[in-house]
Amino acid sequence: MTSDYPPPPPPQQPGQYGYPGSYPPPWGGVVPGGLGLRFAARIIDGLIVGIVGGIIVYAIGLASNVWITGLFTGVITFAYYVGMEVTQGWTLGKKLLGLSVRGPGGAAKPTVQQSAIRNSWTLLPIVPFIGGLLGVVAIVVIAVTINGSPTKQGKHDEFAGGTQVVKG
Repeated sequence: MTSDYPPPPPPQQPGQYGYPGSYPPPWGGVVPGGLGLRFAARIIDGLIVGIVGGIIVYAIGLASNVWITGLFTGVITFAYYVGMEVTQGWTLGKKLLGLSVRGPGGAAKPTVQQSAIRNSWTLLPIVPFIGGLLGVVAIVVIAVTINGSPTKQGKHDEFAGGTQVVKG
């Protein structure tokens, strides 16, 4: 007598995909970038953008205008992250620390749309009066979701369709 059902799957081992308490392996066998390395990369990138932005704002004579400085800094930060991720798959800070940004499904780089979505929170400080607070809230949400994710993907990665920062 034959059965219409396939045989049961073999028993799973601890740490194997699908086993309770495990998670799908990162794409291509790479290791997800942890919160500490990602935070350090953000600091490096923030210094780079801050210095370049400060020089440009000072050179064009708008350093005394807080509204223009905030707007300009937010836009240049957003453009830096999107431009670097889309063309290189990393920012300078990420590259220095051995990290890269993958698109959904393990693509080598995110698309312009995916990178723009994952970095849209950097534009929050542009909002007058409450933008800085909104930016801090976004940073906390992203940090908590990265730290709580077995694949180290933050809410911003989820919104972008599943982008991921990986080592290597």
